[in-house]
Amino acid sequence: MAVPEVIPIAYDPNQRSGAVGRYADGQFLASVTYAFPQGFRPADGWEEQKRLYTVLHTFDAAGRYRDSEIWCAGTWAEQQRAPHGDGSVLSQARIHLAKLLRALPRRSYTDIAVRPFQRTVDGVLFGLLIEEDEDGSWAELYPDRHAFGPPWDGTYDS
Repeated sequence: MAVPEVIPIAYDPNQRSGAVGRYADGQFLASVTYAFPQGFRPADGWEEQKRLYTVLHTFDAAGRYRDSEIWCAGTWAEQQRAPHGDGSVLSQARIHLAKLLRALPRRSYTDIAVRPFQRTVDGVLFGLLIEEDEDGSWAELYPDRHAFGPPWDGTYDS
């Protein structure tokens, strides 16, 4: 089955797709996610290279990419040094995401459908890319690494 031009992403409040939906100007896809820069090698000191990002991608009503708000809250090493409280890296990322989502007028959480896109920030690939191998084609959300495929109902494999 071929990859559709517009990829469905199902809203699931109890999973990683809990911050997707529509707003006055179109659609949105948001998350808090750890990521390594492209070309990362474990010898590079992974604790300082693994960064936590707050991500908000916006799209028009037809699913065409508009823009991204991508903010680095800190590193895995920083989170481990201060893992609890409002000052932790994870808490700061979640607070920032809530602020970005509150700024979307007439926001509602629901299924969306968007076209593939990509953007690189801090050497980290963000986007929804079409991937292929000998077994077929699918769409993969980066850096989350969620794969969307047949039956193209918006659910994903991690």
